[in-house]
Amino acid sequence: MTSPHPLDETDPLASKKNAFTIPEGVIYLDGNSLGVLPKHVPDRIADVIGTEWGTSLIRAWNTHSWIDLPQRTGDRIGRLIGAPSGTVVACDSTSVNVFKVLSAALSLNPDRRIILSDNGNFPTDLYVASGLKELLVRGHELKIVAPEEVEASLDDQVAVMMLTQVDYRTGRVHDMKTLTRKAHDAGAIAIWDLAHSAGAIEVDLAGADADFAIGCGYKYLNGGPGAPAFLYVAARHLDQVTSPLTGWMGHEAPFAFDLDYRPVSGINRMTVGTPAILALSSLHAALDVFEDVDMASIRAKSVSLSELFISEVEARCPQLTLASPRNADERGSQVSFRFEEGYAVMQALIAGGVIGDFRAPDVMRFGFTPLYLSHQDVVDAVAVLEEILNTGSWDRPEFKTRAKVT
Repeated sequence: MTSPHPLDETDPLASKKNAFTIPEGVIYLDGNSLGVLPKHVPDRIADVIGTEWGTSLIRAWNTHSWIDLPQRTGDRIGRLIGAPSGTVVACDSTSVNVFKVLSAALSLNPDRRIILSDNGNFPTDLYVASGLKELLVRGHELKIVAPEEVEASLDDQVAVMMLTQVDYRTGRVHDMKTLTRKAHDAGAIAIWDLAHSAGAIEVDLAGADADFAIGCGYKYLNGGPGAPAFLYVAARHLDQVTSPLTGWMGHEAPFAFDLDYRPVSGINRMTVGTPAILALSSLHAALDVFEDVDMASIRAKSVSLSELFISEVEARCPQLTLASPRNADERGSQVSFRFEEGYAVMQALIAGGVIGDFRAPDVMRFGFTPLYLSHQDVVDAVAVLEEILNTGSWDRPEFKTRAKVT
């Protein structure tokens, strides 16, 4: 490795890297799929298991405020996505939350039948929408258009516009504020998937006047594999909508054990079952790393890292084709390049200590997480990529065998 990159010497976030556990010899460019473990989280989870669960037992629901952990964690996430206190809750999975908020959104527009999305949306969102419209049996239609056609497709037939803000494959960013305004002008409700936004780019849900949002806790938020997701409901809708999954945690008096369902006031009405305390505790603790930084600083470094990566790859690896928008303002915190044998190249990269991931059919995806990546990491990663491409070391059977997870 060479001496530190000049940009790292003035990086205000440089010291944050010490807060994470990164295996020696690894450059991790896959935080957009699974974030790195913050160093303090294992001790926190050990305390939850050994002290809170082990000693307090069931009393911990009260003495350690387990019962309020979904809302407390939601409020911490809310600070990162421009959401007021009391409008975000951490619970369930992203897919389950899509089901809940889409059902709620459709209930606000009962006379319309079109769910508008685009082909850059994460497929699970589209799968959930397809399943829900069949379940409702009210003639709803899922209309999927190209990303650049969304605005023109908003008309008086659209009930809900449901989009992922940052395209999972290319990193392309939708203009949340403009499209939400256009949706409202057309009488539609706006749902935003923030899976590739939260913790990576500046988001202002309240400023954009978004109606609903969902996202996951295990990517840029570093909550751990399968960490709880989150959902947002604009304050104006909180007491108008009800989750289609009317579980006891959404009841106004869960421990009265009444036989009739009455939704609680506020964001808790979107919860369902017993909170997953170990997973929530991991996510809640992981969010500590964001406490003394602002999203503007994170975004500025993200752009700097991404721009350096594009420049280095295009200068040293001409075999690859940029798949992400070139304009940083139109790109999230990831960069994708196309290569016909991208899967094999990515496996060779991983074997060489540079971890990114692959998305079919030919996209090599690299995530830039400013809290634990340096500019020198970027330069060193491209050096490994250059060597792999120039030597053809990727062209081996073991690198071409597809694993279950790519």
